[in-house]
Amino acid sequence: MPKGVVIDDAFDWGDSAAPRTPWHTTVFYEVHVKGFTMRHPAVPEALRGTYLGLASPPAITHLRRLGVTAVELLPVHAFVDDHRLHDLGLRNYWGYNTLGFLAPEPRYASDGSPGAAVREFKQMVKALHEAGIEVILDVVYNHTCEGNHLGATLSCKGIEHSAYYRLSPHDPRYTVDYTGTGNSLDTTSPTALRLIMDSLRYWASEMHVDGFRFDLAVTLGRGPEAFNAHSGFFGAIAQEPALFDCKLIAEPWDLGPDGYRVGGFPQGWAEWNGVYRDTVRGFWCQRETPLAHLVERLAGSASLFQSSGRAPTDSVNIVTVHDGFTLHDLVSYNLKHNEANGEDNRDGENHNRGWNCGFEGETADELVNAQRERLKRNLLATLFCSQGTPLLLGGDEIGRTQRGNNNGYCQDNEIAWLDWSMTPARERLLGFVERLAALRRTLPALRRASWFNGPGPDGVRDIVWRHPDGSEVDGERWHETACVGVLLDGRANPEPDDDAETPLIGDHVLLIVNGGDEPVDFTLPDGAWAPRIDTCTFNGFPAHEVPLQARTMISGRSIVLLTHPVDNAT
Repeated sequence: MPKGVVIDDAFDWGDSAAPRTPWHTTVFYEVHVKGFTMRHPAVPEALRGTYLGLASPPAITHLRRLGVTAVELLPVHAFVDDHRLHDLGLRNYWGYNTLGFLAPEPRYASDGSPGAAVREFKQMVKALHEAGIEVILDVVYNHTCEGNHLGATLSCKGIEHSAYYRLSPHDPRYTVDYTGTGNSLDTTSPTALRLIMDSLRYWASEMHVDGFRFDLAVTLGRGPEAFNAHSGFFGAIAQEPALFDCKLIAEPWDLGPDGYRVGGFPQGWAEWNGVYRDTVRGFWCQRETPLAHLVERLAGSASLFQSSGRAPTDSVNIVTVHDGFTLHDLVSYNLKHNEANGEDNRDGENHNRGWNCGFEGETADELVNAQRERLKRNLLATLFCSQGTPLLLGGDEIGRTQRGNNNGYCQDNEIAWLDWSMTPARERLLGFVERLAALRRTLPALRRASWFNGPGPDGVRDIVWRHPDGSEVDGERWHETACVGVLLDGRANPEPDDDAETPLIGDHVLLIVNGGDEPVDFTLPDGAWAPRIDTCTFNGFPAHEVPLQARTMISGRSIVLLTHPVDNAT
């Protein structure tokens, strides 16, 4: 049986302080503690795959180079390997199989002594905070590792089965399974809810983490059956002082009835936006999504969040995450290749529904590779230039591949670990992501904290959709072209700077999206417009950065971003 350890919780935090990064300047980086540094040549070998490895100078240098403001760590609560995986010679790599909600996973400690994981986790948090990087935990409170009625008795079952789990009203021997794991924690039970709150309070107060991403959060918000945004679970979190400054992020779905609830969480919560993911992939990869649908995602997904009093930053925009294909594999594989998982390739998404170029997997065809690299740049540019909060999957910036495996949950090996060997193509992609992050950081128009609201008192329009001929796009005209320009006024962002009472002022931004195959001659607004990115070039940088006037040619299947200085006198 697993044992608990009584530890000395004293730790010198020194002058370390939580970054408290505002939502509108946040950039998430989803990463696995072990997989991030296990193959990193500059991280000391003894620290690779550990908390201290993630806190090492080479790791932090890379995160800062990317402009990351928060790491979102895959589960670090103590977990166990599934019996089935053990029999197959595999491990539970992701960690969504929690045993202890108040203990860090010991296998990520470089020191194997009892309690070392607590000390090293705190050292990691301290180092990341000193670098200005927040720490967000992916927490799995919707189920435990005990499985269904045939599963092991390791903790909650042995204390009081009915106090922790949702049980069948027809036969209490059986658990209700909204999670696909055999059991669901019952947050309507005071005992189970107390356990969750004790855990959250511990990680926020004692371990100094900055927020939580709640796995299958719909299960946590369910009443006796249906999801309720006013449930006791949300009320308890809203009233907990230790969580007042924490970022709260929901994975807004589960496998139960009416389980897809994107946009349905209460104020104070952000959500992984699965609609955003499907729309962006549908437009660029599958070529099935209309341009009008994409532009709503670019503008912050108001139809999902605005009516309930939420902010555009509550949309955590995702294109790829741990669950599914990496960015490289998304544009390289038409079918999944999960053979190594021991389930005859039956697990994971049925197929990619991605860009079908006629080539499956890696290829030496230079034209195909160039098209794939452009598609990566289009997806990344869309992510960083959309209103909302971007989340970058760890390794996508260097072309990480899982060789077509879209369900790497059990691959604690080189299939899932980041490969840090750099090729010219990987260096170019990394440089492109750096530029995107820098543009987002320096252009307030790309990261608004409030919704677009049309003309202001001074007549300034904060957003205008432009047709290639220079006219405004509205109504039925969305069906006339596959190319549109998004004009954002740099003076219209009402969010005050952190250190000033005056509104942030940045350049005007013109983002031009051409989803068609043919180049388009685009009429620019008045003034000199400086090209900043152009995804049709081999590195995503403009071929010429001389300011343009009147017109510019936009290549097919590409994105161009231009800026124009704001005249403060106007």
